[in-house]
Amino acid sequence: MFQGLAAADREHYFVLNGQSVQFLRKRYNKITRWVIADLLKRSAYRYPDKPALIFGDLTYTYRQLEEECNRFANALLDLGLQRYDRVAILAHNTAHHVITWLGTAKAGGVYLAVNYLLRGKEISYCINHSESKIFIVEDALYDLVKDVLGELPGVKTLIWSTQGAGRPAPENFLLFDEWYRKYPADEPDLDLYIEDPVQMTYTSGTETLPKGVILNNQALMSQYMGAIVDGEYTPEDVNLNALPIYHCAQRDVFLTPCFWLGATNVLLLQADPLKIMEAVEKYRATMFFAPPTVWIGLLRHPGFAKYDLSSIRKGYYGASIMPVEVLKELLQRLPTCERFYNYYGQTELSPYHTILKPAYQLTKPGSAGQGGLNMETRLLDDAGNFIREPGVPGEICGRGPHAMLMYFKDPEKTEAAFAYGWFHSGDIGVLDEDNFITVVDRKKDMVKTGGENVPTREVEEVIYLDPRVSEVAVVGLPHEKWVEAVTAIVVPKAGQEIKPEELEALARQHLAPFKVPKGFIFLDELPKTPSGKILKRDLRQQFADFYGKA
Repeated sequence: MFQGLAAADREHYFVLNGQSVQFLRKRYNKITRWVIADLLKRSAYRYPDKPALIFGDLTYTYRQLEEECNRFANALLDLGLQRYDRVAILAHNTAHHVITWLGTAKAGGVYLAVNYLLRGKEISYCINHSESKIFIVEDALYDLVKDVLGELPGVKTLIWSTQGAGRPAPENFLLFDEWYRKYPADEPDLDLYIEDPVQMTYTSGTETLPKGVILNNQALMSQYMGAIVDGEYTPEDVNLNALPIYHCAQRDVFLTPCFWLGATNVLLLQADPLKIMEAVEKYRATMFFAPPTVWIGLLRHPGFAKYDLSSIRKGYYGASIMPVEVLKELLQRLPTCERFYNYYGQTELSPYHTILKPAYQLTKPGSAGQGGLNMETRLLDDAGNFIREPGVPGEICGRGPHAMLMYFKDPEKTEAAFAYGWFHSGDIGVLDEDNFITVVDRKKDMVKTGGENVPTREVEEVIYLDPRVSEVAVVGLPHEKWVEAVTAIVVPKAGQEIKPEELEALARQHLAPFKVPKGFIFLDELPKTPSGKILKRDLRQQFADFYGKA
């Protein structure tokens, strides 16, 4: 049976009733396939006239959105798109962006959304490293790339999206709407498989150069299923998408699972607090996701009490743990939203890994919960041994169908990430007696001061006990005596004045002496990624000389 097959290929060959599995898979693929390209089609079958996507003055029913994505896919194929070719887009949250994502999946390509906080060379790095063939640019973001367009040798086609600012297209760009709408609305006749790569996302690069994460249909579909079940989404939900959909959290934990389920997605161009509250009231949104920094921004907005936000029944957060005092304030000031969920994960896990459900928000405050529906979760030490004892720190690791295929062009980092057969998150956590995980810190955020390790998260929770504090980030800064000094960078609430000695006294009440910050810095705001992660790297660089030359 294996005659003529290389040893490495034998494990991939199997005969069932005289026919190879590969043959059977190809023959019956259209009957059994489970891919992202089919999500809209299935919802259009159930809810053809239901609003699927609302963006500004545009409303697409499920039937209409399915047809638009089919047109886009046929347009890509006419450009010569081959299986797994990358289609890159630089855009805010727009209908064009959604059509690009789902239409690329229908064409058998790999979608790549570029972080619009990057500039020039940073963007060209992603386009060139990914070997993207097609690049879609939103007019409002053109200035970010105009100086490097001549440095993209692999890009064969440039496409101009006008849903941001309405600017005229430069030379050599196809106009998005004029280009794709002339193509038929029938679904492309392609064989697509669950193993096919379908999405590429570059890590946020808060610590190092971004890595290109390749995800396939299986990883994303498994993650969508888990999000729907664990997050308790329903077809009746109206999901408000305000965070950038170039980021996997908004796109893959909320937007796309809601399309699969048949819920309505409202899309905001950007995460402006006033626009968010207006949209909740106008569309009676029932579910809303934001990182803690955005939830805090809503609470502090002077118009918070002026809008009817009572339709929100389910609140979600991620990117970092919600400060306990902030969660209590949310429950008090938004009483109709009785259910809050904390998603924890990484881009490499599609992205959600664990979830803390509403029943445990106050009984296990600060916890990231347990592994999601389709995921296993463990703490490992540096030698790959399981840590089972409560309170003993270890690296949070996971495995399951959510896991990425690879880091593109980086086999060494891929192998390192999957050491001992588990994906390594780079986060340090501890277990409690019920096997719930609490994220203690990023490995690189742990401050080693005077030979002692200080979890910055623990210090931040204490600083948040002062009701005048809006936000805080704790970092280690170079110090002649301590090597690294625990330092709190604080944003006071509007109109509040805080003295360093007051926060120091508070810290001394709750922390061991070596964990008490050696210094306090006060800012009007903290630097963040669009997903709401605080850029501690930037803070460490900005204040590297705070204690003088170490």
